[in-house]
Amino acid sequence: MAYWGYALAIGALQTLRHGSSGAFTPLALVAENVIRASILFAMYAIFETLSDQSQGIPFVPFFSDPSHRFVALATLLLGLSLGLSSLTGQRHLDLLKQTSEKLNTYSEWLLGRDLLGRLIADPRALTLTRRERAVLFADIRGFTCWCEPRPPEEIVALINRYYDSAETVLKRHQAIKFKFSADEVMAVFPSASEAAAAARELKGEFAALLAPHDLGAGIGIHAGPLVEGLLGSGGVKFYDVIGDTVNTAKRIEGAAGAGEILISETAAGNLTQGERREIIAKGKDAPIVAYLLE
Repeated sequence: MAYWGYALAIGALQTLRHGSSGAFTPLALVAENVIRASILFAMYAIFETLSDQSQGIPFVPFFSDPSHRFVALATLLLGLSLGLSSLTGQRHLDLLKQTSEKLNTYSEWLLGRDLLGRLIADPRALTLTRRERAVLFADIRGFTCWCEPRPPEEIVALINRYYDSAETVLKRHQAIKFKFSADEVMAVFPSASEAAAAARELKGEFAALLAPHDLGAGIGIHAGPLVEGLLGSGGVKFYDVIGDTVNTAKRIEGAAGAGEILISETAAGNLTQGERREIIAKGKDAPIVAYLLE
């Protein structure tokens, strides 16, 4: 009966502790530890009382022994000590959990969920490596002029919707990494076909969002070798891609008009192509050949 009583008391305290908040939670945790610490002493007291049938009122002769009172007090203090220790540990654990959740959120903002998972599984996964990738850039045309007469709150509201629509599309098309800077979107894909599919969907999303404001976005795509991985100093690092492929993609995007997708000759392959254009780009010895993606 005593074991059942202890089990029910501990279960009730655990239920109350996990189902409530505020000042009662730490009190329930301490009480639970006091009850746990007293189990052996209570069993001993019951055994002694039941084995001596000559005792009158139960437990009175047992607690008349000074050594029994001392053990009872020591058991109570031990339970309180364990309870306070558990309470401190639980608070540290909760703080660690909250900090871990925040760090995970911030890390996903900087790296993205897929890259973060790869990095946790293998710390060497994001070392600087030469790879073949497709790079997409998108930028809002006329955005600076549009911003000039408007309050910053209105600008931020539009940019946030622009980012949200871009993120939804880029995640759906398996973008390895994407980042936002002012009204610019940059994304890295494993293949040009995936980048083109994302660009087509982005074109529709951006048109629906920006057309009511008399704005539009130009998109450019290029594919080729680049170096990707963690860049930075000893104390601050970030994931990025570096190389002429990235620069060329940006130059192609700069030549795209509002609502247009331009893709380089290198990346176009068997994709459906429209008008051929030659782009005179700063820093390039020869014109960049690109096609209007249909």
